[in-house]
Amino acid sequence: MSANPAQALAGLRNRAAQEEGEEQWLASYAMKSRRTRGRQHEETEDPFRTVYQRDHDRIVHSTAFRRLEYKTQVFVNHEGDYYRTRLTHTLEVAQIATSIARLLRLNEDLVRTVALAHDIGHPPFGHAGEDALRALMEGFGGFDHNVQGLRVVDLLEARYPGFPGLNLTWEVRESMNKHRTPYDHPDMQVALDPSVSPLLESQVVDIADEIAYDNHDLDDGLTSGILHEEDVEALELWRTTRESLGAAVETMPAEIRKYQMIRRLISRQVTDLAEETCRRIAEQGIATVDDVRHCREHLVGFSRSMQALRAPLKRLLWTSLYQHTRVVRMANKARRILSDLFHVYLNQPDQLPKTTRGRIVSGEEPHRVVCDYLAGMTDRYCLEEYKKLFDPFERV
Repeated sequence: MSANPAQALAGLRNRAAQEEGEEQWLASYAMKSRRTRGRQHEETEDPFRTVYQRDHDRIVHSTAFRRLEYKTQVFVNHEGDYYRTRLTHTLEVAQIATSIARLLRLNEDLVRTVALAHDIGHPPFGHAGEDALRALMEGFGGFDHNVQGLRVVDLLEARYPGFPGLNLTWEVRESMNKHRTPYDHPDMQVALDPSVSPLLESQVVDIADEIAYDNHDLDDGLTSGILHEEDVEALELWRTTRESLGAAVETMPAEIRKYQMIRRLISRQVTDLAEETCRRIAEQGIATVDDVRHCREHLVGFSRSMQALRAPLKRLLWTSLYQHTRVVRMANKARRILSDLFHVYLNQPDQLPKTTRGRIVSGEEPHRVVCDYLAGMTDRYCLEEYKKLFDPFERV
């Protein structure tokens, strides 16, 4: 006899069961799904997905997330298929952050969602693109990719008939807005609830982002030939990691040796981070989410010894990779390209797509509309638009 459909449906692990599982498994200071501050626009929640699982799916299916495939990390998309893009970087951050969250018994769904969303406000051409838009928008509200990410999920994504944006939960939006690394400094004037510290889940994504770009930029730098193995041999972190692989590392093919080194470097840093974070949580007497909120120090971080080991790596990346002629030359090109496009669109809005032009006609501030349009472009599309507008031999 076939099963009764109603009975089969009742056997599924629904949202309430998953929320109860969180209460039993997650640490007392982890953010539980059922304790969310909710959404801006009232919606009936899904019967089988927690609020953060639902947010995760909304991010993955968004236009802004798909466009990360053709946005720059360090090397512009056309420079080679091997190099990381914003999308591959984002996936790597999500993997590292989820691993850390699992060790600390934090909410993995929230961590993964924040990780996938953390860069969707980035313009084309990486930090050079952000610098260009910040300069162009001076006096017109400025530009910050964390704030732009909020604009994307709150206003610019058009998916639902009843409200603009994706209507994500407060915790995901707050974490996007408070995202902070050495290269990301949110404008606290527009931050969500700036008087309290970020959730542990948010702090984990910040550090996972740092681990990902340091180690994977090192990987890309070695692959590109800008960095050489003798450059990194001077780093104690590299040398001691290489020694931990044993004598067999010397006989490995260069590509395999590089891969084994990068994965071991990440593993060492993740382990140190988890151990140091546990120590800080115990030292500060953290027992609840409120304790996290009111702790003035970031609880997720590296030990002093690991910080000391990482510092020379960061200096090497800055001086030898990010300031290399090839990278700087493309960054300067990016600024010129975005500046030229910005002024053309601003002075000749008929060059904009109909829907974007319609925002200006309806009374939106033209500089912000043009900025939104440029920030949403991929590297590839931006370069194509530039050629169409400025190359007389390019078909339009």
